[in-house]
Amino acid sequence: MSDRTPPRLLDLAAISLLRDEALTISTLEYLPTELFPSLFMGAFYGRRMETLKALVQAWPFVCLPLGGLRQKPHRRTLQAVLDGLDVLLAQEVRPRRCKLRVLDLQNTGQNFWRMWSGAKAGGGSSSSMAPVTENSSSTEQPLAPLKVFIELHLKKRTLGKFFTYLIRWVEQKKGSVHLCYRKLEIVSMPKENIKEVLSMVQLDCIQEVELNCTCKLSTLGVFAPLLGDMINVQRLRLSHVHVSSFAEQEQQQHVVQFTSQILRLHHLRDLCMESPSFLEGRLDQMLRCLVTPLDNLAITNCLLTESDLTHLCQCPNVSQLKKLKLSGVTLTDFSPELLQVLLEKVAATLQELDLDLCRILDPHLEAILPALSRCSQLRSLSICGNFFSVAVMEKLLSHTTGLLSLREELYPVPLESYSSQGVLLLERLVPLQNELLEMLRNLGRPRSIWISLRPCPYCGDDKCVHMEPAL
Repeated sequence: MSDRTPPRLLDLAAISLLRDEALTISTLEYLPTELFPSLFMGAFYGRRMETLKALVQAWPFVCLPLGGLRQKPHRRTLQAVLDGLDVLLAQEVRPRRCKLRVLDLQNTGQNFWRMWSGAKAGGGSSSSMAPVTENSSSTEQPLAPLKVFIELHLKKRTLGKFFTYLIRWVEQKKGSVHLCYRKLEIVSMPKENIKEVLSMVQLDCIQEVELNCTCKLSTLGVFAPLLGDMINVQRLRLSHVHVSSFAEQEQQQHVVQFTSQILRLHHLRDLCMESPSFLEGRLDQMLRCLVTPLDNLAITNCLLTESDLTHLCQCPNVSQLKKLKLSGVTLTDFSPELLQVLLEKVAATLQELDLDLCRILDPHLEAILPALSRCSQLRSLSICGNFFSVAVMEKLLSHTTGLLSLREELYPVPLESYSSQGVLLLERLVPLQNELLEMLRNLGRPRSIWISLRPCPYCGDDKCVHMEPAL
């Protein structure tokens, strides 16, 4: 006997109908709503183009999550769907059966297809995926602009065939189709091309922006006005924006062009800047333009001045941070009290703190211990790649023992484990680890800590998969 689940009656009905495309198309107006997803999947994978075209025109749901079947549909399949939309958009009023408002080409919507195919969904279905109750008193509705959602990753000098075909179609439908991206990622593309592509996009739909490419400050200045129109952005990530050989006045002009647009981002909650060389001595300009409190702030692998850190401590919109990451920012030459003030400011809300590779010494760590012990929501603490003695690390373990939410602790090897030439001596490390373990036992609360060898003898990194927990 086979353990395979027998096909449902809906599936059998769909298979039967798809054998006769003409019959299927002629009866769509009378078929139950529950049959449409099975029919669509059968026509999609069987490449029944005429049936697909007709199904789109009669689709009884608000959203057609095409990307949940395949993120980049076959060219002919996509063309059949767009041909169906062409017929729909050419009509002055919406057909009685069709409720379609959104074509979703993102890699989402799998739950919709699983739910209607009888499989268990991973989460609740959206209201846009539920069938719309037909209003018998009104059989025709005005045709609102169709929204097409898609993920945009600009990784090459030119767009791929799929995006090019779609964008050309959208261009022909100006006014009746809005192209929307919730996430925009730019890895590599000339700034002229970026402006051309984004000119065809409804920018206020974008909620997440990632500029993950090495670019000049002048490029950021060109991108800035577009960013300002993305008024619903919640997450902004910039990577490797570097200062070129511009005069100071010209550099300042580009910085102002960019930071002034931050003023328009009233929903920004997550700001990540990796290797932003332009920030040195100018962090206050960025912070002054924040209009809402941030949940997450990451400034990594760059130089900051003591004035920058002072402004960070004074900024009212970082007082509710849940995540703070300053890894790779050298803090050695700053007053230890500055970091203490910053932690006191966020103690009530902070859940993750990352101070890896900040070249923090014993005085800095001792200064922040009282504030650190008041971070009652802290779940993750990482301070790898710094330089602490075993005595100060024992103080750290003592001060954090009352943080009951703390589940992830990543610490550096004690200084005493190294020779005077900076070479890690494993024969010194073992007794020091035992000393820390004894300290943990005496504190009386079960916890796990990870000790990072610097550099790792296996791969040379400071923080890696070779780290082992000391329980």
